[in-house]
Amino acid sequence: MQRLIGRVNEQKRLLKHYDSKKSEFVAIYGRRRIGKTFLVKSLFGSDFTFYASGLQSEGTSGQIDNFNKELAYYGGAKLKNAASWQEVFENLNTLISTTDKKGKKVVFLDEISWMGSSDSSFMSALDHFWNRWASSRGDVLLIVCGSATSWIIDNIVNNPGGLHNRLTDQIQLAPFTLKECEEFYRESGISMPRYQILEAYMIFGGVPYYLEFIEADRSLAQNVDRMYFATDAPLRNEYSNLFRALFKNSEIYENVVQAMASKRKGLSRAEVSSASKVKGGGTLTKVLDDLISCGFAEEYFAFGKQKRDRMFRIIDPFVFFHLTFYEKQKKVSGDYWLHYSTTPAHSSWSGYAFELACLLHIPQIKHGLGISGILTEASSWRSKTTEPGAQIDLVIDRSDNVVNLCEMKFSSTEYIIDKSYCAKLRSKKAAFIAETKTKKAAHTTLITTYGLTKNMYSAEILFQLTMNDLFN
Repeated sequence: MQRLIGRVNEQKRLLKHYDSKKSEFVAIYGRRRIGKTFLVKSLFGSDFTFYASGLQSEGTSGQIDNFNKELAYYGGAKLKNAASWQEVFENLNTLISTTDKKGKKVVFLDEISWMGSSDSSFMSALDHFWNRWASSRGDVLLIVCGSATSWIIDNIVNNPGGLHNRLTDQIQLAPFTLKECEEFYRESGISMPRYQILEAYMIFGGVPYYLEFIEADRSLAQNVDRMYFATDAPLRNEYSNLFRALFKNSEIYENVVQAMASKRKGLSRAEVSSASKVKGGGTLTKVLDDLISCGFAEEYFAFGKQKRDRMFRIIDPFVFFHLTFYEKQKKVSGDYWLHYSTTPAHSSWSGYAFELACLLHIPQIKHGLGISGILTEASSWRSKTTEPGAQIDLVIDRSDNVVNLCEMKFSSTEYIIDKSYCAKLRSKKAAFIAETKTKKAAHTTLITTYGLTKNMYSAEILFQLTMNDLFN
């Protein structure tokens, strides 16, 4: 098994629960392919008292039959096969009670949403198992996991019944950072400069499953063609499979995502409703909450605005990549990206994709600016009056009376500020100060790949970061 990359904080938390003197109940969730199962198996795989995974698209009888087989495998062969979820968890309690293992007993229920979504009695049986038996033993580590993030949150994290406030910990597993991607490639024997690691991140995000398809003897462009555009590409149908696996009525979710992607800078709730044809009530609220919980979208606020003014946008790089190129994917195969990546059109996609990468690395940006210990709020700003169309996609509002106005530029060389762009930066900054009436010092900040070429206009930039800062 490949070495576990990153996940340092998550490992510490799980091992702390393993070493505790009481029973622990931990829920782990996150988008599909993110490595939840790999994390748990890497830490405890050789030490499971019991492990079972739900079966996709299987009814109650199939789920229970699978559970019975796992019980037999882990030492319960003499137990009578259960016919209900109540009997299933009674058998699990018997298995735990009769094991000769010392110390913490690790019970891992993977893809729990597939177990519980077809039968309402599952939750009451799990409730009884934990509250009546496992919690009082003092030596059980129960870990539940699932890609259907909304189901986990609704039924486990925010359970209104007997499991309310019973969780010891909840861990939302995020995609790899750029630094973790770099470590993953190194561990996999793939030699790739940071510029290419960054572009790969702009396409596939930090999803470990996707990165596993990258081959060391191919260029990045060749890998993209083989992984996504080729007729038999492993990720050719990933987008639709992703939503079907995570959500019931997945078409509604896809409609909302496509609506948000239609305007790169994001949409208001009313605009999302209008563009997706989903009425702006409870259904839209749940869809938006689920997409945010799974990491596909984010809500953000304009500088100085209230919650009612929130906006929604796509934040997942692979989702944005697919929605940009899936029409091309239908028509081409082979070496599309190899040719496209050398055309001027590539800069249009890469500019916004780089902004997404930056927005996913705000802690690293703060570190690069030397303000990690300062309280900040991240937002955006768009001119409504003074400078129509002017926008700043990342505003870092600091408690030390400074505002960083961040410009993000993707370039294959050092970035050059010319007279026109310098005038634009000055005008945008002046409009921001005039419209927001901020009393704080506003510092124009440039985030780019290789830094800034010094010339007569570069002094307009008070702070600059390179892609290396994103790898912290």
